[in-house]
Amino acid sequence: MTLLSDTPRSPRAEATLSLLWERIRRQGDMPGFTKAINAILASMRGEDEREFSMSQTVLSDPVLTQKVLRLANSGMYSAFGQRINTVSKAVLVLGTEAIGHLALGLKLIEELAKSTPDTETAHIEMEKAVLAGMVAQQVAASAVSRDPEEAVVCSILHSLGRMMVTFYMPERWTQLREAGGAGREELAAESVLGLSLEEIGRATAEHWGLPRNLVAGMRRVEPGERGAEFGHDDWLAALGTMSTQAAEALWHDDDAAASRVAALAESFAPMLGVEATGLLGAIDKARTTAASDLSIAPLAKPAEKRAKLVAATRKRMAGNKVLMSGVADMRDAGSGATPGQMMSMALETIHKGLSFTRSFAFLRNRREGRYCARLGLGEGSKAQLANLVFDDAYEPNVFHAALGSDRVIFIENAQDPKFAAKLPGWWKGTLSEARCFVVIPLCAHGQPAGFIYGEWDDSFPQVVLSQTEFSLLNDLRGLVVRTVERRHQVEAVATRV
Repeated sequence: MTLLSDTPRSPRAEATLSLLWERIRRQGDMPGFTKAINAILASMRGEDEREFSMSQTVLSDPVLTQKVLRLANSGMYSAFGQRINTVSKAVLVLGTEAIGHLALGLKLIEELAKSTPDTETAHIEMEKAVLAGMVAQQVAASAVSRDPEEAVVCSILHSLGRMMVTFYMPERWTQLREAGGAGREELAAESVLGLSLEEIGRATAEHWGLPRNLVAGMRRVEPGERGAEFGHDDWLAALGTMSTQAAEALWHDDDAAASRVAALAESFAPMLGVEATGLLGAIDKARTTAASDLSIAPLAKPAEKRAKLVAATRKRMAGNKVLMSGVADMRDAGSGATPGQMMSMALETIHKGLSFTRSFAFLRNRREGRYCARLGLGEGSKAQLANLVFDDAYEPNVFHAALGSDRVIFIENAQDPKFAAKLPGWWKGTLSEARCFVVIPLCAHGQPAGFIYGEWDDSFPQVVLSQTEFSLLNDLRGLVVRTVERRHQVEAVATRV
């Protein structure tokens, strides 16, 4: 492959790139991207093994460590027939090239997310690039690509020229838009900048020292049948072209997007070796992911997200006031309240304060050796009380874990198949519709006396408890426990008398 740096450029092109390198030096590499990738590239090339090993590079980043292990244990590599628990083993199984591309993609997306462009235009170009990477990831997975991470990185980099100009040279982007029109900036690039936006992207990739195969894939190709000389670099270029154009169509989320995406799938299917229906399915999956992950794309409905966030924040603040008021009421009740009354106050307070779908108060019957639900709030809760009974003999599940540790336990995703083994049969038979739940143990004199259980259903897509809420829950359970312990002391004195 001929490098762009080996090709003579016009004085205007040289001036454009010189200005770009100068602004990068002044503002930082997007920002600091080259520092993040130096160790990755060195590991891929096998350079300086004493200081840079791929395992060390991965382990230095907790997020990357998690992604590498998840990839190594994915269905794509399940033929190895073994669980991979260490990064060192993952490097052996996947190879430094696949992990290197995964790391490059992650680092680039992280830098795009961290950077705060001065203009909305730069932010838009960055999100479109990330969306193109999402499309490429889904298509590469459906094509059983040898290295889907490489495809993702290459597709993100397809728009690198546009990102560099909007981020570092916004005044030149304004000139391109005035000369070519919105969405047609590429047409004016040669006359205004002296080289195309694609050439600026590839020049930047070479400036960063990215692998040649990635640079080779950073070019636009026209759809059609595979030629006799069609190779892996050509496939990457075709996927990057299709993904970038699909991202542009999906971004606007209008009526024309569906027909544009359908036409892209039909025209690129022969070149990519994937049926058009398969491409459409992959693009639709990427669209679903983008709708939740992107921040300003029309398809992500940012205005609706902001409205929901404001509503959720207000609800959370109101809920915390309910919890604090409940704690105050229970303190006022003090020694005059019975354990049952305190339990009832705590359940009602927590149910309202955390907006549970359903909640229950369980008490331990030592004589019968079992836990029974005595109180329930929420739709259908009373009808379930008779079914919420289980033995107090220890079993390795989340409820006995909470009671044994005497700590509040929050289960964020009760529907995760990997978590099923930690859920008891009685829960699966009665409360399995819960999306997430909390177990608040009540232990008196070191022995479990019962617990409060609260759950949220699918109408709560995501629940995260704050430290303030955990603290208030602990205050509430402490007040209940003190009342129970006080009752035990009174009963012990009465027995001795």
